[in-house]
Amino acid sequence: MKALSSSADIVIGGGAAGAGKTFSLLLEPLRHIHVKGFGAVCFRRTSPMIRAEGGLWDASEKLYRKVSGAESRNSILEWKFEAGTKLKFSHMQYEENKFDWQGAEIPLIMFDELTHFSKSMFLYMLSRNRSTCGIKPYIRATCNPDPDSWVADFIEWYIDQDPNSPNYGYPIPERQGVVRYFTNENDNIVWGDSFDEVYHKCKEFLDSEIEKSGGLVSPADFIKSFTFIGGSIYENKELLKINPGYLGNLNAQSQEEKLRLLGGNWKISLKGNDIYDFHKFNDIFTNSFVPEGEKYLTTDIAMKGSDKFIIYVWSGKIMIDFHVMEKSKGNQVIDLLKSNLFAYSVPNSNMVFDNDGVGQFVDGFIEGAKEFNNGARPLPNNETGIIENYNHLKSQCFYKSGEAVNRGEYYIPPHVANKKYDEKMTLKERMLYERKAIKRDKVDKDGKLCVIKKEEMKNYLSGQSPDVLDAFMMREFFEYEVNKTSTGGLSVSNGGNYDDYSDDNDYYSSYLNF
Repeated sequence: MKALSSSADIVIGGGAAGAGKTFSLLLEPLRHIHVKGFGAVCFRRTSPMIRAEGGLWDASEKLYRKVSGAESRNSILEWKFEAGTKLKFSHMQYEENKFDWQGAEIPLIMFDELTHFSKSMFLYMLSRNRSTCGIKPYIRATCNPDPDSWVADFIEWYIDQDPNSPNYGYPIPERQGVVRYFTNENDNIVWGDSFDEVYHKCKEFLDSEIEKSGGLVSPADFIKSFTFIGGSIYENKELLKINPGYLGNLNAQSQEEKLRLLGGNWKISLKGNDIYDFHKFNDIFTNSFVPEGEKYLTTDIAMKGSDKFIIYVWSGKIMIDFHVMEKSKGNQVIDLLKSNLFAYSVPNSNMVFDNDGVGQFVDGFIEGAKEFNNGARPLPNNETGIIENYNHLKSQCFYKSGEAVNRGEYYIPPHVANKKYDEKMTLKERMLYERKAIKRDKVDKDGKLCVIKKEEMKNYLSGQSPDVLDAFMMREFFEYEVNKTSTGGLSVSNGGNYDDYSDDNDYYSSYLNF
């Protein structure tokens, strides 16, 4: 109900189930029903969701029947009020349905279960949020937590992002209802704590747009105010009074579902097709019992474009170092690879590189390094010698990686996990972020096990590639006998305690000149 008191242009109520979010949404348009020319549209992804027993339309019947002069038009899912104002309920099932609203002028747009809609649907309808009735156009939305949705990224400032925090994934109390500002600059959402901060960040872009319009628009037409407000079923006293069994039903769910639906956690994924189990994946960063072993290097190479060049150095299944480089030149790639091979005493034959795209050039510079071709034939089982039942090598190694993580075979010590991936994230944070994108697909026509395609993975990562997990799963390549070398090669040991090293005093780093 706190959402009703916010003056922000856009408010998302994204708390736990039973928090009264839909009721709050339906109350919103009532404040303007006496304003001539006012209208609102409330979207649900499909029409059956609107008409479902006890759903959105039924809830509106219970509420709006009490409003004097309210007229229900069931056949077209619309309410008409005394002043002629209208509230319509509509679906947006397919991406192209957003264009049904081309040319529309809607003072109030509402989304029930925003995570069911795509980001492009939301942004397109933002352009339809216009008004000439004297009411400033605004948007209200509700949703349950969904860590795999674009909404989770959109509201990340309001959610505890620290994997080491006991409140990881939960709304930060002191940030609930805090108004921030954003604009969309060439498909890039730019945030700020004030209107002026966003304007100065995007001054060149905004001034250019204003100039093109001949001064008919202003920065206020581009910069929107926004807030997020969580909620809990325990705040909904009316529901607990009328249907106390609902709380019992939520408590009867699995632990993961309770954390999401009852607790309002935005980091717990309930998708049964995740390759990496949420809890076991977090254990990677505390499994200090994992033994050291033979040295390996895995690398996912990128030189141009948005993908990053990733290097992992391994002792057994302990990651002992990590490097990331953006838009690398060929000589930089080779120099960094050779430096790490030498510094950590990794034989060339214990290095595997992504041979798709630009990675192909490595073979001519590092003799003996092994190629990883994502679409290659799967490897034979170590015991039977029979090719395993996967559609290609990438799927095979992701499945095996997930199984190994579940068995607690991997460890990434703090000094590696806390190295920066980019300006916003550490390696640990990036790995946890990418985890949600690695999913099982339906078996193919030949009954082979698959992971979802890379383009689908990118949909979970705002268009980015899962760089760090691609290089991570490649470590499983060396678990197959056909890829093991006859000798273990050189090995430098520090007694098995890789936690002793830091970025400042790591013995190995003294070899590396970068």
